[in-house]
Amino acid sequence: MTKEKVIPQIRFSGFTDTWEQRKLSAIADKVTEKNVGLQYIETFTNSAEFGIISQRDFFDHDIAKMSSLGGYYIVRSEDFVYNPRISTSAPVGPINRNKLGRIGVMSPLYTVFRPHDIDTTYLEYFFKSKYWHSFMNFNGDSGARSDRFSIKDSVFFEMPIPIPHIDEQKKIGEYLAYLDRLITLHQRKYDKLTKVKKAMLEKMFPENGSPYPEIRFKGFTDAWEQRKLGDHSEIVAGGTPNTGHPEYWNPKEIPWMSSGEINNKVIYSTDNMISKIGFSNSSAKWVKEKSVLIALAGQGKTRGTVAISEIPLTTNQSIAAIQPDSFLYYKFLFQNLEERYNELREVSSGDGTRGGLNKQIISDLEVLAPEIQEQIKIGDFLCGIDTLITLHQRKLEKLKNIKKACLEKMFV
Repeated sequence: MTKEKVIPQIRFSGFTDTWEQRKLSAIADKVTEKNVGLQYIETFTNSAEFGIISQRDFFDHDIAKMSSLGGYYIVRSEDFVYNPRISTSAPVGPINRNKLGRIGVMSPLYTVFRPHDIDTTYLEYFFKSKYWHSFMNFNGDSGARSDRFSIKDSVFFEMPIPIPHIDEQKKIGEYLAYLDRLITLHQRKYDKLTKVKKAMLEKMFPENGSPYPEIRFKGFTDAWEQRKLGDHSEIVAGGTPNTGHPEYWNPKEIPWMSSGEINNKVIYSTDNMISKIGFSNSSAKWVKEKSVLIALAGQGKTRGTVAISEIPLTTNQSIAAIQPDSFLYYKFLFQNLEERYNELREVSSGDGTRGGLNKQIISDLEVLAPEIQEQIKIGDFLCGIDTLITLHQRKLEKLKNIKKACLEKMFV
């Protein structure tokens, strides 16, 4: 019988050799060096989310007592640590590499090992994949404590590790590390833009009863005025054609939006369409483009969420459309209502039953607004930041999906 080749689904060009399998004990040594004489006092912890970090950074204070540190293992740079504590993101416990660039100590509850004859970056990403989980599940269990995984050291070090040529190891490790750097870069940009947006919302809208914001565009000095939303907009609620009539949904002629889509924030298209017959035989109504959409009801945090419609469309009955007149700019109104999300949730909380907004509540809302030209400046500026935030968010999601696919297909 011909032995089946052990190769991954995705490989870099130029690599064709079959991968070997070696036991963990063949490429790593268990660390048993104790912190005798308290050579080191910084205690590390191994987090599924953050990797190996200082215990003080993770818990905001030291957990381990100084008197017990002598019995802790010494963890050197590039050592690997297995934490038996299980979680949703680490169902058999995480294994991480010490990339802090310094030496610390860890509780003997952890398993510490020092690799050799293998690229440590490759090994690190192998342990971020799920390929080793089946070995753990077959050879260990959650033990007496439901939050800890139990496996004997002698068995743990029998774990099979797939070993390609060292050059292929380095290629895999370098590529996955590159993806992580890109993810970190876009995450930082996303976080920074989110903070900028929050700060701008706080400073570009008046607070504490003042008719003047802290920050204004040049040339605007007049006081802002209170305007009742119902006096400066038409509020339209939607409807849903009967799903028991296929002809109401085909042919697909008119965009129709459900409340779940409101989380898209800016609507250029809808997931569903209805027919002209369906429109005529339901309470659905046309909503003009450049309207502000608000979820009247919905599961979880949907109620009170707002979006902008950049196309004419129809909606279900759980969405109301606010079609502002010439005294309110739709992007300014969107930003105003988005900042007031918690307020909208409170006014629609109901009396112990399921809460919900309605046309009257929306109509009665007061909006503090400047003259229309200043509204346009503010609305366009803040929506521009939103566009950048969305771009980085989508890039982040794409990169994370690429990394997930690589972890699933670049190992065996």
